[in-house]
Amino acid sequence: MSHRPIIALDLPSKEAVADFLAKFPKTESLYVKVGMELFYQEGPEIVRWLKAAGHSVFLDLKLHDIPNTVEHAMKGLAKLGVDMTNVHAAGGIKMMESAKRGLEAGKDEGCPTPVLIAVTQLTSTSEAEMHHDQLIEVSLKESVQHYAKCAETAGLNGVVCSAQEVALIKEKTSSSFVCLTPGIRPSGSDAGDQKRVMTPAQAAEIGSNYIVVGRPITQAEEPYQAYLTIKKEWNGEK
Repeated sequence: MSHRPIIALDLPSKEAVADFLAKFPKTESLYVKVGMELFYQEGPEIVRWLKAAGHSVFLDLKLHDIPNTVEHAMKGLAKLGVDMTNVHAAGGIKMMESAKRGLEAGKDEGCPTPVLIAVTQLTSTSEAEMHHDQLIEVSLKESVQHYAKCAETAGLNGVVCSAQEVALIKEKTSSSFVCLTPGIRPSGSDAGDQKRVMTPAQAAEIGSNYIVVGRPITQAEEPYQAYLTIKKEWNGEK
C-alpha cells in the first residue's frame, strides 16, 4: 500500500485551499493538515468540507491546557471526523490521558478513534533556544525522548518529532508507537524556518511513519507533480 505524505494546508482561507486543490485530480484522495492559521479563520466547517471531499484530515491545533478543558475540546474535535490530531506533550501525562478520553467519547459509534499524537519539541526549536528559552538543561534529544515516553505512558499513538530523533524514539518505545515528522524538504530545497530537516527518502529510511510537507508542494509551480515526486520518494519508488 502506498503511503501518502501529509500536505500542510498552511493557507489563509477556504478559497485559497479550493484554488490549491483544484490543481489536483478530483479523484485523488489526499491526506491534508489543517493548522491554526486555516482553522482559526474558517472554523470547524473547513474540516467538514475537506472530509466531504474525500480527504483525510490531520487537525494540527497542539492543544495544551488543563486536563478537563482538553478532554472536552477533543470530544468536539472527534465529532468532526478528524483522522488525526495532537496535543503538546509538555501538558503532562494527565492532560494527554484526558485528551484520549475525549476523542474516544466524541467519535461516532463504529468509527475508529482518531490517531492522537503529541508534540515533543517543535522542529523550529534549536538546542540552544531550548536551553535558553525553556530552561531545559538536558540535550534536545533527551527532551524529545522523555516527552515520547510520557506520551506512550498516557496511551497516545505517537509523537511529532524531527526525523533526526525518530531512531532514538523507536528504540525506547513499542513497535506500534508512531513518529510523524514535519520539516521534510526535497533534496536541494530551502529549509525555510525549520532548523531540523530531512528529505522524504531519509525520513523513510530512518523509520518515520508519517511525513508532513508544506511549501515544497503548496508553493510549487505544479503542485500535483511536486506531490507525486515527494510521494514516490517517500515510498521508495523510482
